[in-house]
Amino acid sequence: MIREPVTDDVRADDGCRLWVSASGAGVPVILCHGGPGLWDMFGDLADSLAARTVRWDQRGCGRSERRGPYSVERSVRDLDAVRAHFGFDRVAVLGHSWGATLALRYALAHPERVRGLVYVAGTGLGHDWRAEFKRNAEARLTGQVGRDRTDDDRERAVAQWSADFTDPATARSYAERMADPWFPINYECNATISAEARQDEETALVAACRALPVPTLVIDGADDLRPRWAVDSLARALPVVTRVVLPGVGHVPWFEAPDEFAAAVSDFLG
Repeated sequence: MIREPVTDDVRADDGCRLWVSASGAGVPVILCHGGPGLWDMFGDLADSLAARTVRWDQRGCGRSERRGPYSVERSVRDLDAVRAHFGFDRVAVLGHSWGATLALRYALAHPERVRGLVYVAGTGLGHDWRAEFKRNAEARLTGQVGRDRTDDDRERAVAQWSADFTDPATARSYAERMADPWFPINYECNATISAEARQDEETALVAACRALPVPTLVIDGADDLRPRWAVDSLARALPVVTRVVLPGVGHVPWFEAPDEFAAAVSDFLG
């Protein structure tokens, strides 16, 4: 039984080293961080769930080996390597933002290995959400002088991430927490996977989701800059779905509403 965090390395099927950290006891849950090109920020969430949680840095990101190739399919195979490393036959997968897309793709590829999917603050199945997201972000960031002129990656990221939180009084402190610890952003990974994801054929993805037997929790904040109608497209397609929208919460709900978020996830996991 794992209780205190245990850090380890997982080798993908091509030998790439992946950083993992496991803790807790109960239902196995693998947590997939956002990006692409960022790193695990789930420490507080892992501590709050009554589950055996596995955090990991995706290929080329954070504490994992910085090497490609980068693709959605490669990310799915890496996630399966993490599952196999711990000997889990079936797991719950929880993904945030880009990680929600990865978790969904894993469930579509391996439904027999997934007991539940938690889709956190994703962007749904289409591509037409981006223009509204950009307008919303610019509006919330108005007045942050110099946010695009700094040469410091960390400072620029903190300034941009602050828009993902609802209350301006606490937004900066939350964004600072996301950047601690700080690792170099993998822009190659971000650009490559993002470009691939934009080529997805929506009709085929909707059809695949309609046939997905995995119980799914779609959860996000009502004030996320990414339009919620985009996420609703996924909820409508899934046959076994629970939809939760947390009021007064932005893109990182376990920061702004930790108790409510953990309760919703724990209730879903059972």
